[in-house]
Amino acid sequence: MFKFGFESYNIEMRKIYCVLSVFMVVAVVYSCHPDKKSIPYNPTPYTLQYPSFVDDAFGTPNLPADNQLTKEGVALGRKLFFEKMLSGDGSMSCARCHEPANAFDDTARFSHGITGALGSRNAMAIVNMPWATTFFWDGRSSTLEGQAHDPVSNPVEMNSKWTDVVNKLQSNGDYPALFYSAFGTSVIDSTLVTKAIAQFERTLVSFNSAYDKYAFLRTGTFTSRQANGYELFQIFKCTKCHTYGLFTDNTLRNNGLDLVPADSGLAKFTHMPGDYGKFKVPTLRNIAMTAPYMHDGRFKTLAEVVSFYSKSVRQGSPNLDSNMQSFTAAHAMSTQQQADIVAFLETLTDSTFLSNPEFRRL
Repeated sequence: MFKFGFESYNIEMRKIYCVLSVFMVVAVVYSCHPDKKSIPYNPTPYTLQYPSFVDDAFGTPNLPADNQLTKEGVALGRKLFFEKMLSGDGSMSCARCHEPANAFDDTARFSHGITGALGSRNAMAIVNMPWATTFFWDGRSSTLEGQAHDPVSNPVEMNSKWTDVVNKLQSNGDYPALFYSAFGTSVIDSTLVTKAIAQFERTLVSFNSAYDKYAFLRTGTFTSRQANGYELFQIFKCTKCHTYGLFTDNTLRNNGLDLVPADSGLAKFTHMPGDYGKFKVPTLRNIAMTAPYMHDGRFKTLAEVVSFYSKSVRQGSPNLDSNMQSFTAAHAMSTQQQADIVAFLETLTDSTFLSNPEFRRL
């Protein structure tokens, strides 16, 4: 009887020890959980870096009140920008079509998705986003967060589902804590993912080209060809759309590529006849690094682009922008003038932007 009682006692004690052990493990896990109220959420404000002349020349950056820049948010967005888990098969990140060395653009005419399918438009460069007001070639998004959302679920791009992406990130050992540091919650959703990516993309600022040194800082010089191209750029009224400084006015226009545009552009979403064939005016900053050109990548070189504007604008194109009406064969540029304008456009390349280690994969 005594022996039996002793064994029963040991069994009961072991049960108690097991329960206590489980309780201690749960307590430790809970204490390490980033959502625990005792852990402070205290993100560090991120100060966007750009030259002092920018505010006066182009206006202050547009930083949305509901997604202010923080060091934690930018760092998370940078990691997500290069994160292949965002794609359906884990093979592609945002950087696949927006390569830092190419001014965050793709050198292919049409980018291919994870299935090998090709898109129908050339990828757009990512630069100076805090001053942008429309996104995508057709301007269908008014926010950078909205732009970051679409490629993940697009079947010809990353071909994934946001629910799958969120589940993968949530089960990852690193991301829940990183999201807590950036947004005060470890519960991940698509809104927070796109907010983080947008924060990183807003730091991709480029205002340190030879043009900036010449025109704003007065510390650089132009060659005679560059200076002549700079003057011709004004004479031929290129600045009507590619305004100095940002080199885009953020509008959507029909620049006369085709008499009958195959791509309806903005009209695809507005269904307005007056928007047929209109596309966003792209920035010319780092333009020498972002070939091919136009929404469909039809031109391989800047020389081809300038030649088109010199003598090939389709004056009968529907909704042709009024600024294009002077680009006729009667006002064609000489071969030398075209070459000089290309020389000027090459001064818009910012080598420090292209090589900035803060913009590369962690």
